[in-house]
Amino acid sequence: MRIRKEPDTAEDGEILLISQVSDAFAHPVRIKMFRYIMKCNREMAPVCNKDLIREFGYAQATTSQHIAKLIEANLIETRKEEKFTYLYANL
Repeated sequence: MRIRKEPDTAEDGEILLISQVSDAFAHPVRIKMFRYIMKCNREMAPVCNKDLIREFGYAQATTSQHIAKLIEANLIETRKEEKFTYLYANL
């Protein structure tokens, strides 16, 4: 018995997006950080790297690496205001 494959309807861009998002959410901490950023955004509360460090207790370098993965996957955007960089969920 042969099973016929369904035609691939996903565009290359969609496949790349799925791959990037999957990679970004591969670590549970990044999911938690993204959810925290979304929560702060809903409450109209500004959130930056120092807020994530305080909330999750990770070193600044570790937090920055996790945030970089989320930015790379276009899940969050940043806006620089004076000396702080604020994070926004890109939904």
